Amino acid sequence: MDLLNLKALAATPLDTDPFEYVVVEGFLGEENLPAITADFPDMQDAGSFPLSELKVGPGIAALIEQMSGPAFRKAIEQKFDVDLNQAATMFTLRGRCDARDGRIHTDSKKKIITVLVYLNDAEWGAEGGRLRLLRSGQDLNDVAAEVSPLFGTMLAFRRSDHSWHGHEPYIGPRRLLQMNWVVSDKIAAWELWRHRISAAVKRLSRGWAGSHPKPHAA
Repeated sequence: MDLLNLKALAATPLDTDPFEYVVVEGFLGEENLPAITADFPDMQDAGSFPLSELKVGPGIAALIEQMSGPAFRKAIEQKFDVDLNQAATMFTLRGRCDARDGRIHTDSKKKIITVLVYLNDAEWGAEGGRLRLLRSGQDLNDVAAEVSPLFGTMLAFRRSDHSWHGHEPYIGPRRLLQMNWVVSDKIAAWELWRHRISAAVKRLSRGWAGSHPKPHAA
């Protein structure tokens, strides 16, 4: 079964203000919501986690397999007029936000294209957590576009020195699959190793905090 709505991607114009991006609502149909959200791993920590550190079910695995395939790569190449044949790919999952998330950034220079597929429920009532594509790196309110992290919404953008993005603070579950085309296999391996180390540190920190509970206030 085809999970990806490549026709919707092809039909959606590429925006170029303030950088190249495309937002496709319904990139995943809502009929896929139960299976994919049921498969989403239990992630108690904020941050990006490589797939090697997680247990994903068949719904998430099928989504990753289709995004790894030549049809999706070709669709992205055509949309951004870019050759990705020699680029490497990497996938990470995010399950939660904490107060440190959402700070304005542009992504690493080693990344070529970033793809975010949101896997939250079909409604997003919170003010925070809506990704803002920005015209500057200093002002979170200098907004060119805002993307609600609703289930099935896909955002893809070409990384540049001015591909600024961030979001208002939000603490709680916020699920997404991130895919990147990067300049080489070596860079992909390095980035995934860095995420694995970060994941291990978070698990150790959580275990230490759990074994050293804070005293009750008097």
